[in-house]
Amino acid sequence: MHFVDAKGILNGSGGHLGMNIYRGCTHGCIYCDGRSDCYQLKHRFEDIEVKQNAPELLDKALKSKRKKCMIGTGYISDPYLHCEEEIKLTQKCLKVILKNEFGLAIQTKSDRILRDIDLLDEINKTAKCVVQMTLTTYDDELCKIIEPNVCNTKRRIEVLEQMRERGIPTVVWLSPILPFINDTKENIQAILEECVRTEVKGIINCGMGVTLRDGDREYYYAALDKHFPGMKERYIKTYGNSYELLSPDSKELSKLFHKICDENGIISDMQECFAFMEEFPEKHKQMSIFDL
Repeated sequence: MHFVDAKGILNGSGGHLGMNIYRGCTHGCIYCDGRSDCYQLKHRFEDIEVKQNAPELLDKALKSKRKKCMIGTGYISDPYLHCEEEIKLTQKCLKVILKNEFGLAIQTKSDRILRDIDLLDEINKTAKCVVQMTLTTYDDELCKIIEPNVCNTKRRIEVLEQMRERGIPTVVWLSPILPFINDTKENIQAILEECVRTEVKGIINCGMGVTLRDGDREYYYAALDKHFPGMKERYIKTYGNSYELLSPDSKELSKLFHKICDENGIISDMQECFAFMEEFPEKHKQMSIFDL
């Protein structure tokens, strides 16, 4: 890893503010879109860029905001990488968010987030906190192959359970679904049943498939050659050089997804999920004369 002084930390406008404390990743997921050339990473992906002045930049930025809103993080680089154990940069930023009474929508694959559960609880009580967890396969052996350097799905489900116990709302990313690998009815149903049991608020599914871009595609195909002999050729024959690779069973899987969500009151519409995560609660409204 290497340290830099960033010029800014927040991006977006109005109620849609996001930040990335790190750049790069050490989780080793074979499908990671973050490897794509379009992100113009100037260093090796596993050589984590640490924005060491992130807490100071964040504090200054939040103090200048006239209106409270939700702060999103984890959409490109996971805020709970291995280096976070020592550096605690994410933790410092959470303390800044809590101090300034802003909300938080945080996405991760890691159980390291449990270290900060007390902070997340306080943010949720002061404003609002939404924890997002990525789930791709219920099979722990397969999880070791496609997401080798991060906790398995069973452990991530335990994270969802602990968030539920604290009253912290959760959203699951059911993505990506890799054609011919984890695109089975049994896998999707097993994950969805756990989402129902842990009472997640919503599930985001970007389509029953995976997207591949330059940079990402090459890494993914090399992993297929290593772990799934003959699979790369099957992909090329089926999809060519397509950006979006939908499972041949995508319609059936999507139908199952929406059916289980609808039956259990779980938000399955992607835009509705984002709207929930971006909505900052008005907890300090003036009392109406009709409330007296």
